[in-house]
Amino acid sequence: MDARRIIAALRDGGGLGPDAAEWFARGLASGEVTDAQAGAFAMAVLLRGLSAKDRVGWTIAMRDSGQVLDWALPGPVVDKHSTGGIGDGTSLLLAPALAACGAYVPMISGRGLGHTGGTLDKLEAIPGYRSDVSVDELHGLVADIGCAIVGATADIAPADRRLYAIRDVTGTVESIDLITASILSKKLGAGLEALVLDVKVGSGAFMKSLKDARALARSLVDTANGAGCRTAALITDMDQPLAASAGNALEVLEVMETLTGMAVNQALWDVTVALGGEALALAGLAEDGGEGADQIEEALESGRAAETFGRMVAALGGPVDFVERYPDRLPAAPVQRDVPAPSDGFVATIDAEALGHAVVHLGGGRLRGGDRINPSVGLADIMPIGEPVERGESLAIVHAANDADADRAVAAVLAAVTISDEEPVEPVLIHERIT
Repeated sequence: MDARRIIAALRDGGGLGPDAAEWFARGLASGEVTDAQAGAFAMAVLLRGLSAKDRVGWTIAMRDSGQVLDWALPGPVVDKHSTGGIGDGTSLLLAPALAACGAYVPMISGRGLGHTGGTLDKLEAIPGYRSDVSVDELHGLVADIGCAIVGATADIAPADRRLYAIRDVTGTVESIDLITASILSKKLGAGLEALVLDVKVGSGAFMKSLKDARALARSLVDTANGAGCRTAALITDMDQPLAASAGNALEVLEVMETLTGMAVNQALWDVTVALGGEALALAGLAEDGGEGADQIEEALESGRAAETFGRMVAALGGPVDFVERYPDRLPAAPVQRDVPAPSDGFVATIDAEALGHAVVHLGGGRLRGGDRINPSVGLADIMPIGEPVERGESLAIVHAANDADADRAVAAVLAAVTISDEEPVEPVLIHERIT
């Protein structure tokens, strides 16, 4: 085997057999494959595509380029993955709810990507929370608490870490084959028995059309199942933020209000319950998604999920009284500014991606790789599509570090929201289930 022959075969439509996939993934991890060869490989896959069989083989090869976690637990090991959105804190609700229902959840999560928020960035708004743990510590946390939301270790899918960075600078990010292998190699490296996927579609998602979201969901589900992990997907709406807040501490605050029952965000609740129901059914802990959804609702309503979340936060360095004192423990921005509606009418459309960029420019995300995040900034009380509004009424509240940032964010929100005289049709929250 050598990189040139593998790339040439892909270029000429010859596909990627399992031996070639294994060799190339190992070469990415070891450095034997050069950056130029990795870029050529990615471009060949983008232009020629992979067959369903080769996509499974490439995903398994990427997984096997590093450590694959092994579990000896009295219940199934499950997880959830989202393709990224705005105001989406479902992971923070779902991991402890699944654990409260008898699943074990090693949720290896990521940081914000582009305009979308990152689960780790949200959790690190909690003072002291530590997402960087060793494999041994992850095993202990999951066995003891039932869940742990942490970052990926360097030992899991190192081939993907290398190829991901190269795809970002070679114009090959959009390949569904490469997206599929990138997502699943890390999840399968966590040793999962079942996986539920939240594939977002709409203005705030990477997939803007239902056709594209459906293609990605089908690729992910078929490939994961082909690799031996029971998997299903929900295609959910991202034509507006899922919750009423966007920004790390603000999203954690809204999650905690929902988790403790203080002020339940219905959309956040509904997506969490639907995803959790599917996960429990895949894991064999429920007869079907409906029965699983009932179990997740009970775990949330009873407070068992909140208690599990509090134990996880404390075990990872956060405040031991976080669930009881979360409003006092989260950072707050010094400047808060209403975004006044320019006219009477209804909120007709929201450019959710533009809202995500507004949060990033407030300091709630990264414009460059090494940027530090300000966890306190963002948008709160975002008025949803279909809501009636009067001129001067607040469309959202900007939380900013200073007045200049607040002014820019107010302008960005006004540019992102359309007011109409006619009441619009509200977006469907859950479009499809892919199995």
